[in-house]
Amino acid sequence: MSTDDNKTIQDEEIEALSAIYGDDWVTIDSESRNYCIKIKDENSENVILMEVLFPPYYPKTSPPQYTLSAPWLRREEKISLEDALADIYCANIGESVIFLWVERIREYLQEKSSVKRQENPVSPASSHDDSDEISKEEDDCSEYSFTKIQEELDKCPSEEQEESREEVECPEIHHGESFMDRKSVFQGHIASISQTKQVKLVLQSLYQSKKIASATHNIYAYRISKDDQSEVFYQGCEDDGETQAGSRMLHLMQIVDARNVIVVVTRWYGGIHLGPDRFKHINNCARQLLDEHGYIKSKNEKKGPKSSKKKR
Repeated sequence: MSTDDNKTIQDEEIEALSAIYGDDWVTIDSESRNYCIKIKDENSENVILMEVLFPPYYPKTSPPQYTLSAPWLRREEKISLEDALADIYCANIGESVIFLWVERIREYLQEKSSVKRQENPVSPASSHDDSDEISKEEDDCSEYSFTKIQEELDKCPSEEQEESREEVECPEIHHGESFMDRKSVFQGHIASISQTKQVKLVLQSLYQSKKIASATHNIYAYRISKDDQSEVFYQGCEDDGETQAGSRMLHLMQIVDARNVIVVVTRWYGGIHLGPDRFKHINNCARQLLDEHGYIKSKNEKKGPKSSKKKR
């Protein structure tokens, strides 16, 4: 693959990362493709800065270069984190990995914050005060509403193929195993599609289940290739109230190059805020179904990258 082809993929990845992380994604030098992202956990004061450099042959034949900046990190913690990033690269060789790296670092910060909270539990009084603050992103489950469902259906899809006179049928929908975290339940659904019209049909079919229709969120993303040899895609996503969840799921599908498929992740909110963990669960649901149904190509294991900063 030529450097021009890699540059096109990089441009798409940079655009997606900028959209997902907003002000936390900073351009250092666009010509040399040097960027910095501030990674933080909303429940922690700890911050890790990751500076990344896109080399000409990334992602197809070389990894991105990076440097982690976090003075509070112990040497052994930094080495462990770098090893985790190397493992991610080895599992996704030839694909865009910056998003996966950032989310892994965020998970590390969450784990660090969780350990700190266990060591220094809050008092019952302060815990009560926190529970009174209702998150905009995680309101209580709304009542079953066909009006809301129809409004969501009218939004879809965001990019339409040309009208076809052929009758379009709803594809078979496969349902993943549901799982619970702190009373919130997540379940994924997947279907093979070849036309954007089928997006609405899949959603209509799912919404025939009162349980799914009354869920707090039904997040979805889809990608459709124009033909087998084409790099032109019809794609779209919907957060359904879970801000940025749909765009993150779509970026995951772009990274693994999933084609002609729609993934829907249903969440029933259980009354306890999950913080960034909810995004991890949503993407894990999507990735598991994509893998189970053959939309993720396996990669041969290779040696992964290390931080460009020399260890002392």
